Amino acid sequence: MATVILDKKKATSRAARARDETMQHAKRIQRAASLLKQVSDPTRLQVITLLSERERHVGGLCAELTQSKPAVSHHLALLRHGGIIDRRRQGKNNFYSLTDTGERLSQIVKGVVR
Repeated sequence: MATVILDKKKATSRAARARDETMQHAKRIQRAASLLKQVSDPTRLQVITLLSERERHVGGLCAELTQSKPAVSHHLALLRHGGIIDRRRQGKNNFYSLTDTGERLSQIVKGVVR
């Protein structure tokens, strides 16, 4: 009788672990889809590429992208909320750099663009 109960507990435990693994995998897939959606815009891909070279402030990015400050700020906000870039404030300027996730994405982008 005790063996039957232990076998049932082991089976339940294995099933619970399998469900947890499936849910974790689904969360990782969802995160990947979200990241790909955020970088699906050519301007945001350019921002990632530029920031992979070095940290930049908004004015510098505007000049390099030949876009207005509101347009660039919008793209930066989307990337920041997605965890792809970080912001550092220095005086009145905001400086942007890639996070670890952003660094990995920049490597992927560079590999695809080659």
